[in-house]
Amino acid sequence: MELLHQIINFLVETIGHLGYFGIFALMFLESSFFPFPSEVVMIPAGYLAFKGEMNIYVIILVGTLGSLFGGLFNYYLSKTLGRKLLLKYGYYVWFDEEKLNKMEKFFQTHGEISTFNGRLIPVVRQYISLPAGLSNMNLAKFSIYTSLGAGIWVTILALLGYFLGSNQELIKEYLHIITYATLATIVVITMLYIKLKKNS
Repeated sequence: MELLHQIINFLVETIGHLGYFGIFALMFLESSFFPFPSEVVMIPAGYLAFKGEMNIYVIILVGTLGSLFGGLFNYYLSKTLGRKLLLKYGYYVWFDEEKLNKMEKFFQTHGEISTFNGRLIPVVRQYISLPAGLSNMNLAKFSIYTSLGAGIWVTILALLGYFLGSNQELIKEYLHIITYATLATIVVITMLYIKLKKNS
């Protein structure tokens, strides 16, 4: 717990020093090649807004943009190198061209809902851009649904920091509740999506 406090204090100081650029840069990294929990960026940023040192609306905007650009980095990396690498080395992890084609076909059909939901799921949110790039998902759609999903999560975290301040125990408790509620919402959204697809 002491280590957690030290990390959060360090991030508060770092973000406070670098300002909005620090939030953008950290969220870019969080969504790309150096994934770490976005909670350790956006919650301290929200706390700085509570203290009057930053603007909560700008924090949410910059955090969302950082997530989007980090996702775009993975998207282009996967689009330009992913297929080639998977076809060359995929057999080491039992991933052949047939499985790759099935994954691409699935994502081309259900890319929008997969991207949106993926941005709200822990761990998955950092990697959902990879199949999007592999399947050559429409860039505008990818950007829109990535921004929507990331924006919702960034807003939740920033508001947690804003309203709960430095109360780490309360933040942890609420974060667990919100995570489970988000996962339940994703299940409902997915079921509605499947039903609409069947009826269309």
